[in-house]
Amino acid sequence: MNVGTTHYRSIWPIGDDAVGIVDQTTLPHSFATRTVTGSDDMITAIKTMAVRGAPLIGVAGAYGLALAMRDNPSDAHLAVAYQRLSAARPTAVNLRWALDRVHAVLSPLPAAQRPRAAWLEAAHIADEDVELNRSIGHHAARLLQTMHASVNRRVQVLTHCNAGWLATVDYGTALSGIYQAHDAGVPLHVWVDETRPRNQGVLTAWELAAHGVPHTLIVDSAGGHLMQRGDVDVVLVGADRVSARGDVANKIGTYLKALAARDNGLPFYAAVPSPTIDWSLHDGGHVPIEERAGDEVSQLTGIGTDGDVASVRIVDEGTQVANPAFDITPARLVTGIVTERGVAAPADLAALFPEHRRAA
Repeated sequence: MNVGTTHYRSIWPIGDDAVGIVDQTTLPHSFATRTVTGSDDMITAIKTMAVRGAPLIGVAGAYGLALAMRDNPSDAHLAVAYQRLSAARPTAVNLRWALDRVHAVLSPLPAAQRPRAAWLEAAHIADEDVELNRSIGHHAARLLQTMHASVNRRVQVLTHCNAGWLATVDYGTALSGIYQAHDAGVPLHVWVDETRPRNQGVLTAWELAAHGVPHTLIVDSAGGHLMQRGDVDVVLVGADRVSARGDVANKIGTYLKALAARDNGLPFYAAVPSPTIDWSLHDGGHVPIEERAGDEVSQLTGIGTDGDVASVRIVDEGTQVANPAFDITPARLVTGIVTERGVAAPADLAALFPEHRRAA
């Protein structure tokens, strides 16, 4: 994606011993990049959500393992680094998928060959992510084009969280389709959920503004009201994990959007690259749900009148806070899963990936 006149990926190698990232904790107030120089630094970036989004977390984990091999390519250090990185955030399956892939390449190699091999494999995973997301966008854009032909007016899309280029290496998943449809001349408007408590919706709004896509930021609880008024045509989200039967784990609040969409007769789609599909899980009931720090809920952060970033507490200090980061939308509420191979109803997902049919 272009920021001003410069094209950025959300993560990139710097030589053979460091990684650049877009620091998402500063957005949308300022655009900043930072250099990650070690495996521990990458774990911190993942945990603090300087990098976030399932596909991007996977690539970050792969580079984190490569950085660990640069420092110590022994079997023991490989095992420790793998475990520590995989525990950084538990819900997004792409992290484990990418670590497993790099680990499989490194395990049979002598220690001296591991640093270079890990670096190359991480770069391959990053490049593949770009192509997967480009293809997802093609299929999602066709859905929006067909919808426009049906309604013969501007298509109204509602999205939740951020599934744009910031959540991937480039293009995004759900937003990739919106970008490609917009670029093809499909008139559309995006309702952007703020997505409390981390407010990733403002990242989506920032992306859409940079791309020139008409959009409106709304509070999370407004979606059902807009659907009742006929102001939404489709719900399009990303996902952090999809089970073999098509249950969708995504940012907390997604389930409520799917329920509202079903009640109002609207389609609900999740756009995901194949590494986000966990073929080892039959259903979403076994997806680990990350519980994040309560101060994400009890405090708000923003720009003050003096121009400085500040956090303020909005609840009494004695109030107990729960902060589950994700929820599960059951397959029965999902119209279709948009992948790099096409769009399928949950029951037909395995048909797009026959190599996984036995696992499903």
